[in-house]
Amino acid sequence: QLQASGGGSVQAGGSLRLSCAASGRMFSSYGLAWFRQAPGKEREFVAAISRIGGTTNYADSVKGRFTMSRDNAKNTVHLQMNSLKPEDTAVYYCAADLSGSYHRTEYGYDYWGQGTQLTVSS
Repeated sequence: QLQASGGGSVQAGGSLRLSCAASGRMFSSYGLAWFRQAPGKEREFVAAISRIGGTTNYADSVKGRFTMSRDNAKNTVHLQMNSLKPEDTAVYYCAADLSGSYHRTEYGYDYWGQGTQLTVSS
């Protein structure tokens, strides 16, 4: 249902854009989010976006550096990441909540992408 892409290796201060493509005709009704999991740590919330993209919500650690957007016509969601830091290194997951809710807790998200690795070197 969800296919994440765009991960890679980048130096600190650099930028990268993650994408997540979804199948199905109901994409515009989904609440969407990005989570990440660093080695040895629990998965944590990064950003979420409302169904039509008018409202976004960010973790404090990425606020002002990351921007989440969605293109309902193309069934895709993006995470533009700027001013990257080594502590942003993690596997990034996109998630979809079929009820349309967009929230910080991973519980309630029905579909998950496979994850894409971001490595930020100092």
